[in-house]
Amino acid sequence: MQAKGAFEVQLKPAPPEPGRTRVGRMMMDKQYFGDLVATAQGEMLSAGNPATGSASYVAIEHVSGALNGKQGDFALAHTGTMHNSANDLTISIVPGSGTGELTGIDGKLTLSINGDQHFYEINYTLP
Repeated sequence: MQAKGAFEVQLKPAPPEPGRTRVGRMMMDKQYFGDLVATAQGEMLSAGNPATGSASYVAIEHVSGALNGKQGDFALAHTGTMHNSANDLTISIVPGSGTGELTGIDGKLTLSINGDQHFYEINYTLP
């Protein structure tokens, strides 16, 4: 199955944890539109120097809403690396995280950015 649409994201710096000043922390708030009508909250950890074209991040976000009309929650795990301005990004649905009508969901999300607009495509399966 597939779902497509747009999303808005707000990132807010989180205070560094004591002794971990070299790891960046951001809090994420998202609103999804289209085939996924949902809100999401998450946390991102990052390192490197994006200004020079090399950095990496990991994030977990918890999504709550309706996917193609099915109500429930699920989590997304992000892993991203940028090196010499080439990007490698994987966003997967966390196994076992689905609830409600989304119990057993599995799949991946891809995103694209066009100017200031963010778009998603989710390819997923349900039992």
